[in-house]
Amino acid sequence: MFDFEKLEVYQKVQDVNVKVLTFLSRATGIDSYIIDQWKRASLSALINLAEGTGRMSKQDKKHFYTIARGSIFECVAIMNLLKEVDAVDKVFYKDVYDEYESCSKMLLAMYRSMDKELGIRNIN
Repeated sequence: MFDFEKLEVYQKVQDVNVKVLTFLSRATGIDSYIIDQWKRASLSALINLAEGTGRMSKQDKKHFYTIARGSIFECVAIMNLLKEVDAVDKVFYKDVYDEYESCSKMLLAMYRSMDKELGIRNIN
């Protein structure tokens, strides 16, 4: 088993990817560009988390965790837009939104732990 597969945050990002990809495979009435962008952002969160875990330097790890978290923000922005045009069911939205929020917080904690290991003090 690879190190990233042992992480709770990886498991959560994987689970939300399964939900999103299943939803998008059945989605009708959503522009194909938006579907493609959401897929890319969702997969980017998973892939960058895995890649960051495999990096040797703490700065590299932080960089990839930042990209993964940014991709989650992108997913939420897309989902918010789709909710506004009634293209996403409210129950699905709430479930996935909560999962994205949890993943974002976990990635931020990982980022901050890299700062601690590097001796960088966070002001915020």
